[in-house]
Amino acid sequence: MNRTIAIGDIHGGLKALIQLLERIDLLPSDKLIFLGDYVDGWSDSANVVSYLIDLAKQNSCIFLRGNHDDLTEEWLKTGDLNEQWLQHGGQSSIDAYRNFSSEEIEEHLNFYSQMVNYYIDQDNNLFVHAGFTNIHGPEKEYHPKTVFWDRTLWEMLLSLDKKLDRSNDYYPKRLLLFEEIFIGHTPVTRIGKEKPVNIANVWNVDTGAAFKGKISAIEVTTKKIWQSDPVHELYPNEDGRN
Repeated sequence: MNRTIAIGDIHGGLKALIQLLERIDLLPSDKLIFLGDYVDGWSDSANVVSYLIDLAKQNSCIFLRGNHDDLTEEWLKTGDLNEQWLQHGGQSSIDAYRNFSSEEIEEHLNFYSQMVNYYIDQDNNLFVHAGFTNIHGPEKEYHPKTVFWDRTLWEMLLSLDKKLDRSNDYYPKRLLLFEEIFIGHTPVTRIGKEKPVNIANVWNVDTGAAFKGKISAIEVTTKKIWQSDPVHELYPNEDGRN
């Protein structure tokens, strides 16, 4: 059976990504949906992008745009330094690109430009980096960048009454639009979890790779989960975003 696998935030942890794909026992027939945030964290930020460019030549890949990818792309294009970005992992991406040629950077900019803000598959599953606020779906967002910055979807889920039936008038309308929703962006380690978390019909696959957590993957149909080792253990001489 052909597998569709969603992969959570990577944040420059190439060693952990390679380890994860080995544990998945990746096949050429597997479709990979990356939920964004490839950069900003560990020292391999630029190398992660190079690796993904090559991986897409072997496997069918969907690359979602994360907020950190958007910030790094903006820096690569303009050279402008965003202070908030620098404080949240941006310096690691600047350092990672120091030895890249102009030709390699141009190839990466092409990769960034082809990322998608969200993806809806044939089974009406939504894949998005962060979330969406509009009750009519991400395509109706007034500000397109909301989908890779939003935290309201996840915060709503954390406070959702689990006894509330989908037919109830108070049930969140956003959740009724899709069969399932797969997100990253907000590490589940913040609520003391180490594996992807399911609430209602949403799966959060960000397991804190930028900090002390792992990179995680989930098969969309069977919900089988794979994880790398804690990323910081593979980069013992670095701080990541800790």
